[in-house]
Amino acid sequence: MKLAIWQTGGFLGDPAANIAAIEQTARTASAAGATLLLCPECWLGGYNIPELCAELAEPRNGPWATRIADIAKKHNVAIIYGYAERDPDSGAIYNAVQAISPNGNSLVNYRKTHLFGDFERGLYRPGDGFAAPFELAGWRVGLLICYDVEFPETVRSLALAGANLILIPTALTGEYACVPDIIVPARAVENQVFIAYCNHAGAEGDMRFIGKSRLAGPDDSAIVAAGGGEALLIATITRETIAATAAIFPYRSERRPALYAAIAQPERTRRD
Repeated sequence: MKLAIWQTGGFLGDPAANIAAIEQTARTASAAGATLLLCPECWLGGYNIPELCAELAEPRNGPWATRIADIAKKHNVAIIYGYAERDPDSGAIYNAVQAISPNGNSLVNYRKTHLFGDFERGLYRPGDGFAAPFELAGWRVGLLICYDVEFPETVRSLALAGANLILIPTALTGEYACVPDIIVPARAVENQVFIAYCNHAGAEGDMRFIGKSRLAGPDDSAIVAAGGGEALLIATITRETIAATAAIFPYRSERRPALYAAIAQPERTRRD
C-alpha cells in the first residue's frame, strides 16, 4: 500500500482555509497512487488555540467532517485527520482523530487517551479506550495521537489487537526530538508494525514544531522522513517486510505475558 504523510503548518483557527488546502493535497496524493492521506494532530483548526478550541470543536459528523468526506470520495483517498471533537450528548471536547474511507464513510473515530500536560488537560477530556483497528486496502490500521505513542503499552495493545500499520497525528516541539528519532522507530521494531508519524511544521504562537514526520518500518528503517518544513511524504509499505523481519526481531512470538501482570497495575509510590 502507498500512503501519504502531510507535514503542514496549516491555517491557525481557520478550518475553511485548511479544507481548501487539503483539497489540493488529496488531489496530489491520489495522483501519486496513495491509498491514504495522514494529517497532523488537531489539524482542522490548529493545535495551539486554547481561546478558540471550544468554538471550533464539532461532532464527528459535523459540517467540516462532511466536507472532508466529500474530498475523500472525490479523490478516492482515505483521509485521516486530527480535530477537536465535541460530544453531541455531553458537550465534552476531545482531542480526536477520524479516519474517512475513500468512499466517504467514517471508518473510526479515536479520542486521545493520554493527554499531555496542563495545556491539554485544561481543554480536553481524555478518551476512555483504544479504537479497534480498522480494515483498509488489506491492512489492519490502528490510531493513536502524539503523546500516546510514548507509552509502550499503547502500540503493543494495538499490535496485539491485530494492527500492522499505526497512524499517529502529532504536535511535537523541539525539546522532544527523541520521540521521532528514537521512540517511534523502537515501537515499530518491538511490535513489528509500520508507524506513520505526522507532525506540524512551523509555529503556532509560542509553540514551534519540530516537524520530523516519518514512516518507520519494522526493520529499523526510516522509509521516508521530513525535515522541519512543509512536506508531503509518499511511500510504499508491504506485508513482506514484516514477514522478513519477524525472525530477526521475534519479540511478539517470544513474549511471556504471565511475567508482565504488574505492568497493568498503577505505579506505587515507595515509602521508606
